[in-house]
Amino acid sequence: MREAYMDQLDSLFTSLGSMAQEVEVAVSRATRALLTGDGEIAEQVISGDASIDRQREAVEDVAFSLLSLQQPVAGDLRTIVAALRMVAEIERMGDLSVHIAKVARLRVPGLAVPNDVVPTITQMAEVAQEMCHKLSSVIAERDVEEAHALEADDETMDKLRRTNFRELLSAEWPHGVEPAVDLALLGRYYERIADHAVSVARRVIFVVTGELAPTP
Repeated sequence: MREAYMDQLDSLFTSLGSMAQEVEVAVSRATRALLTGDGEIAEQVISGDASIDRQREAVEDVAFSLLSLQQPVAGDLRTIVAALRMVAEIERMGDLSVHIAKVARLRVPGLAVPNDVVPTITQMAEVAQEMCHKLSSVIAERDVEEAHALEADDETMDKLRRTNFRELLSAEWPHGVEPAVDLALLGRYYERIADHAVSVARRVIFVVTGELAPTP
């Protein structure tokens, strides 16, 4: 009985890691759709979000079952409560990928990102994707050191976000209002993916150490 209980606890983090991997793929595909104007890839991201949603439901089902049937305490309770918060944040990361894909789809057959802004958006996308990649490892290994390292990546994202704003607010901005709105939204979406990744990483630290840092 105890062994089955521990297997269910472990399955929570296995599922969370799998979700983070799916989000990494979604971020990559959404960015590709954005930068290439590929509507088909954008649709794949949008339709693929249902898989992430189903995984959230499965994690919640296991967590609520453990809470109601096992009455966990101490570290086990901490793990379950943290998993419930983490799964919501990872699902939100998937939703943000969908938002990026929808911006891409809206501008097909054109591109939402003007050529001179491509470097900034590309860097933001790369940071977000790398953070998703690291997050899946942080969750699987419960790696506190790597979880802390995500803070530095988030600082890089924040700097890129400020660069994005400077480009949009420049007196020399030549692209008009519609692209500026698209890019303001895109910058926000990538930034929030990074913020959620840091928040999840902090909850892994909480599970391992019992210490909960403030969320970003």
